[in-house]
Amino acid sequence: MFEIDALRLLVTVAEAGSFTKAAARLDYTQSAVSRRIASLEKESGGPLFERLARGVRLNPAGHALHRHAVEVLARLVSAEHEMAVIRAGRGGRLRVGAFATANVSLVPAALRAFARARPDVEVVAVEGRTGESMRRLADGALDLAVVSDYPSGLPPVDAVTTEVLLADELFVVLPRDHRLAGSGTIDLRELRDETWLQDVSTDRPMMLAEVCGRAGFRPKRITRIAEWTGKFGYAAAGLGVALVPSLAAWAVPAELAVCRLGDLAPRRTVHVALPADPLPAALELRDLLREAAG
Repeated sequence: MFEIDALRLLVTVAEAGSFTKAAARLDYTQSAVSRRIASLEKESGGPLFERLARGVRLNPAGHALHRHAVEVLARLVSAEHEMAVIRAGRGGRLRVGAFATANVSLVPAALRAFARARPDVEVVAVEGRTGESMRRLADGALDLAVVSDYPSGLPPVDAVTTEVLLADELFVVLPRDHRLAGSGTIDLRELRDETWLQDVSTDRPMMLAEVCGRAGFRPKRITRIAEWTGKFGYAAAGLGVALVPSLAAWAVPAELAVCRLGDLAPRRTVHVALPADPLPAALELRDLLREAAG
């Protein structure tokens, strides 16, 4: 593997046409330049320059390596510029993760404002559960994430900080013709005989089991549906009822009624999570998420 400094020296010698002139440009001794070029030639398997009476010039192998060296050095300059732009918050790419219902209104509202303020920043949005997003932040695969403490608290992750955005109350959605649809607020115990529409995951504690347990009963029937559109479809068809976060309440179809659960209403906390050294663009999006949450 060729060293970057050696490639820079190769380009400088080729431009200067002699070891002596290259040494003067770089503030090296002529002997130091000769030794470095000899080392590079040994590494590349043979001579790179023709030694002339007055100076040197690239031979065919030298021309080939010179072409690659120019490309590599140009890419490094471009990378340095891009990193400076990103660090200054003036461009680059921002990778944003969020859980499903945060993507209904909270995150899109903040990203719309962000796109107006920073049109030069490319946003890459990734949907995922909280644990996955926290891990991706720690691994450097995300620059910001919106996460929640549901169902079992925020996982502790080194080099990731979190800040509370809002408290998210969960409601229940019912078919419009349900006997309790017009109640506004429902005692959860009145739903003890209902079929509940629940996430497909069975490897972690579920808020439904917890809240029903606090109300003194266990759900008699659960239909496992992964996506919110599926839950809404089943509920509208009278095939069950479902908990829905306030973050997603406005997206509930007109065929369904949204009711509160009073003192037994489950709640979760929504956070914005950042790596230890966040990008300026990530900090700006964090501020816009605060505004959207407010």
